[in-house]
Amino acid sequence: MKIKLTILGTLLFTLQQLYAENADSVFMKRIYEFALTKSDCYSNLRFLCKNIGPRLTGSTNAESATTYCADLLSGVGLSKTYKQPVTVPHWVRGAKESATATYYNEENLFIQRRGESEMRQKPIKFLDRDLKICALGGSVATPAEGIRAKLVEVKRFSQLDSLGKAGIEGKVVFYNAPMDPTRINTFEAYGPAVQFRGKGAIQAAKYGAVASIIRSVSTSIDDYPHTGAMRYDETITKIPSFAISTKDAEWLSKNLLASPNTELLLKSYCRTLPDTQSSNVIGEWQGTEKPNEYIVVGGHLDSWDLAEGAHDDGAGVMQSIEALRILKNLGYKPKHSIRCVLFMNEENGLKGGIEYANQAKQKQEKHIAAIETDAGGFAPRGFACEGDSSIKKQLKSFEKLFKPYNLHEFEHTGGGADISRLKDQGCPLYELEPESQRYFDVHHSALDVFEAVNKRELELGAASLAALIYLLDQGR
Repeated sequence: MKIKLTILGTLLFTLQQLYAENADSVFMKRIYEFALTKSDCYSNLRFLCKNIGPRLTGSTNAESATTYCADLLSGVGLSKTYKQPVTVPHWVRGAKESATATYYNEENLFIQRRGESEMRQKPIKFLDRDLKICALGGSVATPAEGIRAKLVEVKRFSQLDSLGKAGIEGKVVFYNAPMDPTRINTFEAYGPAVQFRGKGAIQAAKYGAVASIIRSVSTSIDDYPHTGAMRYDETITKIPSFAISTKDAEWLSKNLLASPNTELLLKSYCRTLPDTQSSNVIGEWQGTEKPNEYIVVGGHLDSWDLAEGAHDDGAGVMQSIEALRILKNLGYKPKHSIRCVLFMNEENGLKGGIEYANQAKQKQEKHIAAIETDAGGFAPRGFACEGDSSIKKQLKSFEKLFKPYNLHEFEHTGGGADISRLKDQGCPLYELEPESQRYFDVHHSALDVFEAVNKRELELGAASLAALIYLLDQGR
């Protein structure tokens, strides 16, 4: 009798699982159909990029973006929408930077090597070449007259130790470290290359360098410098820090072999103003069964100032809003409370993510999942997660449901910067993984504009987020 009951119980459980999977499949189909036929996220992104534009933390554009997105969330018809105050840093670029390389060509170099007598008869004529650079976020400015100095090229921090003060003092350190082109997932190549942006000025200044320049962290060879946050050590002299376009980095490296005495004249006008007030924007949809347990989805509102911040992270912002709009329009009733959180200051401080996590801890809120989308609006390929083995197993179980929509990557570990502080509170983290091949072509550069975003790819990302929210809310 016990064996028969066990078999019957197993059969009933299997039937329930099959019924749930079929129901999930049907509802996910409705999600994707709505996203691809009735989505607002592309037009909303156009407004954010073209009517508001770059959204550097502390700028009037950033504040306009908080108002615009709060209005969008209010229009979705959630339980409430509000702004969460955040104190943020305020760095401004000022006038456009400039860099001029002064060098001699091969003919003049030959004359120099022939001896001083011929040089007196036919003096060397130096050539000038303007280079495409930008200041890194948080950098100090050069003196008004600029900085003129020779260069030393390195590809690793260990080379600074080898050169020592004798080889570096009074010079500009040029970090020429390309992203590894053999990495299929370009984010795997980002970390090793971006370290020079973050701490390159600190390491160079230790040996008396007067400025530092990094090769732009990009997968493409072009004329566009890519900015991004750098940092200082208050115990070490602060030196101006720049990024140079990859094409000019290639030229400069080659030219230094032929003309090692090349000098750069660098000028920048950036400055850091006192901290200012801004806010995260939060839309909350109250759950019907467990209203005190939260699922969060979001991206960051701020962007760098060189372009419109379309992929980084206007796309993520609009996908997050759209995910809730899709579910709302389909008549979905969430079991848990769902929040769309649009974070401020991811790019140069993470103050929005820190403040949200601090507030959640103070209020003793229980977050059962946090999802971030901050890798561009390209075609979705899957989700990464951070959590225990059961969380990873659960995410992997969703693979067959997402397979019809060409999502197949569910093994990677990751969660996103803005939601990272929630991990310490026991919250599993998830991150949308779009196709990565083109992201670092535009990342933090003047190319990150609305026209670089594909409407259908953006909508597929929004649908994928809505589907994951649904599955997590159902407790699948």
